Order: sequence, then structure tokens, then C-alpha cells
Amino acid sequence: MKAYDLIIIGTGPAGLTAAIYAARYNLKTLVIGKLLGGTAGEAYKICNFPSYTETTGFELMTKMINQVKKLGVEIKSEEVLNIEKNSDFNVKTNKKEYSAKKIIIAAGLKRRKLNIEREKEFAGKGINYCATCDAGFYKDKIVGIVGGGNSALTSALLLTEFAKKVYIIYRKPKFFRAEPAWVKDVEKNKKITCIFNANIAKLNGKGRLESVKLDNEKELKLDGLFVEIGSVPGIGLAEKLKIKTDQNFIKVDKKQRTNISGVFAAGDITDNPLKQIITACGEGAVAANTAYNELGK
Repeated sequence: MKAYDLIIIGTGPAGLTAAIYAARYNLKTLVIGKLLGGTAGEAYKICNFPSYTETTGFELMTKMINQVKKLGVEIKSEEVLNIEKNSDFNVKTNKKEYSAKKIIIAAGLKRRKLNIEREKEFAGKGINYCATCDAGFYKDKIVGIVGGGNSALTSALLLTEFAKKVYIIYRKPKFFRAEPAWVKDVEKNKKITCIFNANIAKLNGKGRLESVKLDNEKELKLDGLFVEIGSVPGIGLAEKLKIKTDQNFIKVDKKQRTNISGVFAAGDITDNPLKQIITACGEGAVAANTAYNELGK
């Protein structure tokens, strides 16, 4: 079993920034994650990260990944199945087992599903969860977006570059949580029609999605439907380690420490309120610094 000073679980902004700092502290570090770049890598457009007037999630996260690799840190595209605490931490993935003196959990969030009948049946056959990944399949098609936050609005704007018509279906009477700048861009885009006070009630089609029925009895013919209704933290590993959570987010102090000695958390998975790439990076840096100081002691 290969041993490390620090294992970072998660390959998004928090995990990668923690890896950069750990490398500069000369810690023997391993980063493990299923999706390189995390969900941030799927972002259509990023306009609030310092030094970039505008960039894509893919471009930004590719630069972070390349920086981590250049510093000599190992990155494994594997799924962590279990962590056990003995004298050190034993980390079991779907491929191997590793050990580490310290752990940083930066596993991020998982996308919410509609949880309605036939959703699984149509997944990949009209039902999509990543506009950045799948927008290109809907050239000159009619598509819908479920949701009303920043991710839903930016996904709708991306889809207008391919689709001929985009519906945004939102359960509230107006956009409450989205940034005003994105709302303004959506409102002036002639390809986008917003349907408020509505939910998806039924999915219809033979073999693939053909239409959706709303709870206001209206039916929309769609070639595709993108689900952007938020995310939930992936706290399965935290539960196995008996880490304290608050509303399913890992509780941390100002040094990113959890209630379990030697385990830190950073990024969207923590109970810190602002879920942004820049705050995730900051938390990753703090977590790595705290781990380094504790190892020094």
C-alpha cells in the first residue's frame, strides 16, 4: 500500500488548489477524483474569477490540472469507496488502496434529479444534466431547461448557440437566486422563452424524450430537456468517518478542520455559505496549510 503525507479527495477547484499548496510545502500528496476539474469544469462561462474577464470552466480547470501536474503531484481518476482511520487513514478506491497521515475531503456536489417517472429511461435519450457536455447534440432543435439559478440561465444561453428554441421552466414566479447580469442576458435573448410557476409533471416519448407535460396542463414538444435544479453535497465518506454535518454540509472551523482529527474539508461540500470557485480555492489553500502545520508539529 503506497503511503502519502496527504490525500485529497476531489479534483475540483478546492482539491486542486490544496494540491498546489501541498506541493509547495513539499508534502507527498495524492489527489483522487472521478471527474477531473469537478463540476466547475462544466461551466459554460466564468466572468467573476480574478485575472479573467471571461473564460470557460474547461479552460480554467485545465490550467489548474496542468499546474498541479507540473508541480509533480499525482492525480488519480478513481472513485473513493471507503476511508478507515487506524494509525493513519486507509483509503480504498475502485482500483487500489492508499494510506495517508492527513485527508482533505473536497468532493463537491452532486446534481439533483427530477425524481419523476421515466427520468432514468430517458437519461441520455433526451434528458441531460450538463449543457456544456451535450449542447452540441441539439443543433436546430427545441430544448427545455428546468431551473432558475445561475447554472440554469447560463446553460440556456449556451444552448441558444445551437438550438433554435429554448424554454426555461421554473417553479417560481420570477428568477430569485440568479445574478441580475445573467437574468438580463436571458431576457434580451429572443431564442429564450421563460415559463414561470410551472413544474415538469410527466415525460413522454417512445424510445427517447418527445415532449413534457407541465403541472399547469401545458404540453411542450421538446427534443431535449436539461435538468439544472441545483446540487447536493456528496457526504457518503463523511458519514463513514462520523464527521459532523449541518444540513448535509460538512462542518468546519476557520482552519477547515472537521471534528475528526486529521480530516479537513474544503469547497462546496463545507457549511461555508458562498459556493463559488474562488471561495473553494481559498478553502483548499487553508486546508493544505493547516495539514502542513499539523504534520510539522
